[in-house]
Amino acid sequence: MTDHHARPEGLSAYIAVTAAYWAFMLTDGALRMLVLLHFHTLGFTPVQLAYLFVLYEIAGMVTNLSAGWIAARFGLTSTLYAGLGLQVLALMALAQLDPRWAIGLSVSYVMVVQGASGVAKDLAKMSSKSAVKLLAPEEGGGLFRWVALLTGSKNAVKGLGFLLGAGLLATLGFLWAVLGMAAVLAVIFVVVLSTMPPGLPKGRKGATFAEVFSKSANVNWLSAARVFLFGARDVWFVVGIPIYFYSVLSDGSDEGNRAAFFMVGTFMALWIILYGGVQAAAPRLLRADRRPEAELIGTARGWAWALAVVPALLTVAALMSSGPQPWLTVTLVAGLLAFGAVFAVNSSLHSYLILAFTRAERVTMDVGFYYMANAGGRLLGTVLSGATYQLGGLALMLGVAAAMVALSAFAAGQLHPEQPQEGRI
Repeated sequence: MTDHHARPEGLSAYIAVTAAYWAFMLTDGALRMLVLLHFHTLGFTPVQLAYLFVLYEIAGMVTNLSAGWIAARFGLTSTLYAGLGLQVLALMALAQLDPRWAIGLSVSYVMVVQGASGVAKDLAKMSSKSAVKLLAPEEGGGLFRWVALLTGSKNAVKGLGFLLGAGLLATLGFLWAVLGMAAVLAVIFVVVLSTMPPGLPKGRKGATFAEVFSKSANVNWLSAARVFLFGARDVWFVVGIPIYFYSVLSDGSDEGNRAAFFMVGTFMALWIILYGGVQAAAPRLLRADRRPEAELIGTARGWAWALAVVPALLTVAALMSSGPQPWLTVTLVAGLLAFGAVFAVNSSLHSYLILAFTRAERVTMDVGFYYMANAGGRLLGTVLSGATYQLGGLALMLGVAAAMVALSAFAAGQLHPEQPQEGRI
């Protein structure tokens, strides 16, 4: 294969793709926090709040399954542009929401708009992650470094989006916050559209949809591990913990509600930023440039089991508490930040291994399938987040998270080194 260091357009394309992905994820994080906190203040239950994000995750599963084929057929830039453009339209549609509508109509409308946003996110994500495989340098752990930088920086930006969303809701209100984000993202979309350098493939006419389903055992087991890894995060992240912290921090007054918005948004932002920072640093933390792929596979198993310990201990803490208490809140903050750091290493290893396992000619197919599994885990976690918190509170929610991490560790334990093949990095 060609040495990517000899192709400066490859680095330019990587920078352009990363910048576009950053802009997208800033609005994605802000939108999630806006929707969650806005509808919580309107009286939605945890289960109803979870419904708002269900179609978002279902759309992500369908999108990732088909987007890999679309990108292989029509090119990576086409799916990246489609994702950015669709997110602008979704934000504009959300601004049409009328607070006088009945709750059922509001839930249905936001579910559809969130579904469109889910399609947009996964078009952009699949395009960006696939581009790394094709543009990254081959030597010195370049693939792990580039994918970790893209993924880690994206999550740091999304964390800022959480803070931005909470801040905009408290200062501008729901309508102007959504319209402002739509306008800014539209400008960025036009800039990316007009400045994207060459370096990404244009697609091939012979690509068939059946190629999406991988015959690689490693790709399939890694996808299964991804389902339970992200299910374990979202079972507490999407609804339960934000609502718990809001209930602890808010005194019911308008001023108290605004202060709670900022504090909840700040915690969620810090969690995502920490997660992104550790992801970006994972190759250095793991000394990936000096370790073979086989050793990194074994490392993935060990880090998965280490992660399972954190929600298990938090479950015990929740069971020991008779209700919201200061010591429990402090324990949750510290424990969930620790979860974020260990989770980031697991996620970064997965993101590297999917690109290491795939071949260049089917990278969009395998990455699309893998991120379909990612969306499936998020869907599972989203549904369980509202249900477990409403039925069993913190203890049930965190206990389910611990069980799901254990299942992820089991799936990661089935991975094995592969023989080098032509077309693999």
